[in-house]
Amino acid sequence: MATFDTLRYEVADGLARLTLDRPEHRNAMTNRMVAEATRALELAAVDESLRVLVLTGAGDSFCPGADLNHFTSGEPDDQLTERDFAVASLLHEIPAVTVAAVNGACAGAGLGWALACDLRVMTASAKCNTAFLDVAVAGDMGIPWSMPRIVGAGRARDLSFLPRRVTAAEALDIGLVSRVFADDEFRAETEALLATLLEKSPTALRGLKAHYVTAERMELADFVAYESERHLQIAASADTAEAFRAFVEKRKPRFS
Repeated sequence: MATFDTLRYEVADGLARLTLDRPEHRNAMTNRMVAEATRALELAAVDESLRVLVLTGAGDSFCPGADLNHFTSGEPDDQLTERDFAVASLLHEIPAVTVAAVNGACAGAGLGWALACDLRVMTASAKCNTAFLDVAVAGDMGIPWSMPRIVGAGRARDLSFLPRRVTAAEALDIGLVSRVFADDEFRAETEALLATLLEKSPTALRGLKAHYVTAERMELADFVAYESERHLQIAASADTAEAFRAFVEKRKPRFS
């Protein structure tokens, strides 16, 4: 398994854990973290054993965006290429279902990474913020693409042009996240959600992820034709046969 300086990437039993690991800096981004996240997600993209990937932060912070102390210090850092900005698109498009477990502060590019995931869960005390205009940049990591699709174009513009801290309760209310868990229950509830996903058929789970990614690029009639063809293929799989038998026999399916 690949090792990195600024994050941990661990895979077991169909689950990849991508943990931003600079807790002494609240997991704020450096160029090296961006480059290493790209490399880790490229590994995930070609790993056919993966069903789910969870993105989270070490300690009590998710990612507050760029490490401004680092960038103003003159310390050496990696030189980024265009390839290194693919984190958001990789999180959105890799075959595994991606879950952002927002365990604390989430802002700027960190918010961009969270919004790129298929699902977002948040601890009750966490806050998020687009933040880019507060530091005189227009932003990166895809927020103008992802946020309007999640909360609507008008609200996305309001949150971007008028940056402010959004509480977990408000994030849930506007659909920015799908679940909020109490701080002392966050880890256990997140693990339960991951376990639920991992119980699903690997064939169907990855197939449904592909459907959502493909649907964004197609007209409805074209997508329905694509979906129907894929549905017939998946319905003929061993996983579907096992799921049907398990339903009839009133037991949990055992997917190979």
